[in-house]
Amino acid sequence: MGSLPAKDPAAERCLSANSSMQLTRASDYAVRVLIHLATLPDHTRVLLPDIALATAAPESFLSKVLQSLAHAGLISSRRGKLGGFAILPRGREATILQIIEAIDGPVCLNVCLNGGKDCERKSTCPAHPVWVRAQRAMFDVLISATVSSLAVKAAPPPAPSSLPIA
Repeated sequence: MGSLPAKDPAAERCLSANSSMQLTRASDYAVRVLIHLATLPDHTRVLLPDIALATAAPESFLSKVLQSLAHAGLISSRRGKLGGFAILPRGREATILQIIEAIDGPVCLNVCLNGGKDCERKSTCPAHPVWVRAQRAMFDVLISATVSSLAVKAAPPPAPSSLPIA
């Protein structure tokens, strides 16, 4: 008999939906979309309903996410009979951090790290170095994962109603 998998204490703390440091639903869907599109053969266009089905995301919400991904140059979008969405080379090589920032803007754990002006309490605040280390650790993890590296680990996608790019 095999042993039960060990519980992740960090994940256990996130069981509450009241987390103030939580990835937005839009960013989560954007990551799912790009990974899904990266699992498909090159130059494959996929229709919105198929993407929604493959990513378990509502079409109405996903439409806005896809628009942001296209605006960021991670996917292409085409209307019409041969329309649909296709991942671009930049999307395949995008990091998780780049995807999150394309959807939600810059990620900062604390206002004192917003990259604009220097925190005036930095020299006297004992917590500041903790925020800096935590943000750096988060960035290191999010930068180390690319869409293409995650797509390799993904289960094979269901057969979509896809069209070759003309």
